[in-house]
Amino acid sequence: MRRPAALALVICLLACASPRPVLYPNATYERVGKETADADVDTCVARAKENVKSRDAQEIATDTAGNAAAGGAAGAVGGAISGGGAGMGAAIGAATAATWGFVKGLFHLGTRGPDEVQRRFAERCLAERGYDVIGWR
Repeated sequence: MRRPAALALVICLLACASPRPVLYPNATYERVGKETADADVDTCVARAKENVKSRDAQEIATDTAGNAAAGGAAGAVGGAISGGGAGMGAAIGAATAATWGFVKGLFHLGTRGPDEVQRRFAERCLAERGYDVIGWR
């Protein structure tokens, strides 16, 4: 029982890790130091998430619905061919494909990070504080 819980925790942490701005060590960065710069990055990223609505949830919902429809159609054909019934095959196919698409979408969020507008917001916030963003990692 402990292994599945530990595995789920590791998967969640990997999925939740998102890219952060990388700062060039300019005069502002050198003056305030790494700790203050990291706190400013956290503040600007949080402000971006609060002020700019991400399209991620909408994209995951749309993909999940599309996967469910495709899975339902494939399941209906498979159920009819195998003799298990088109209705039951459609239900199983739709549920399986929707679940797969939803989980895949959640994992993709962790690697993709904030959307483009949120990134620009965070970069502008940091620029107004005197930092130079050279990329995201």
